[in-house]
Amino acid sequence: MSHRFLVSARLYSILLRIDEECSEEVREAGCPCGGRLHTSNYPRKPRGGPAELGPEQRERLSFCCDRDGCRKRATPPSVRFLGQRVYMAAVVTLVAALMHGTTAARIRKLATLVGDVSDRTLSRWRSWWQEIFPTTDFWREHGARLAPALATDRLPASLIERFSGNDIQARLVATLRFLSPLTTAWRPQAQKK
Repeated sequence: MSHRFLVSARLYSILLRIDEECSEEVREAGCPCGGRLHTSNYPRKPRGGPAELGPEQRERLSFCCDRDGCRKRATPPSVRFLGQRVYMAAVVTLVAALMHGTTAARIRKLATLVGDVSDRTLSRWRSWWQEIFPTTDFWREHGARLAPALATDRLPASLIERFSGNDIQARLVATLRFLSPLTTAWRPQAQKK
């Protein structure tokens, strides 16, 4: 099976559209203080995507409240970025998933395809998915809703397999949507009256 879609601009265009939709919802909701949110994107230097990623792919969508005394930042969930990791979320998720039941040669080929990911980085990703991620509040809340329970020793592969889709790209996008709340501390709240 080809995983070349990981370095295809098409995948990242789909993910950007999803991020923009989430971003618009956050902007329209406004700040919990009642203030309006203004664009305040910040630069990222993502690794692992196609070389021709445009400048719009190198920004984390974000907002800042316009009210003096508040000025809180509102950063919407993202399907492109997985927290502060420098590699794109699709890369971190799929490469870590493929580390289950595949050969070392295939993993190296895939790691090279997305920019020569070091063995140390691959080990950190696997450790995060299998040791840290299952202990997060997010996983305790959302993972419990997935019945039957997923095999945490096979994360993220067992998570990707749970989502439906015509192909691995569709299942990966669904997985990234599921994980997107994990990418931000912003939680929409009812506006104060």
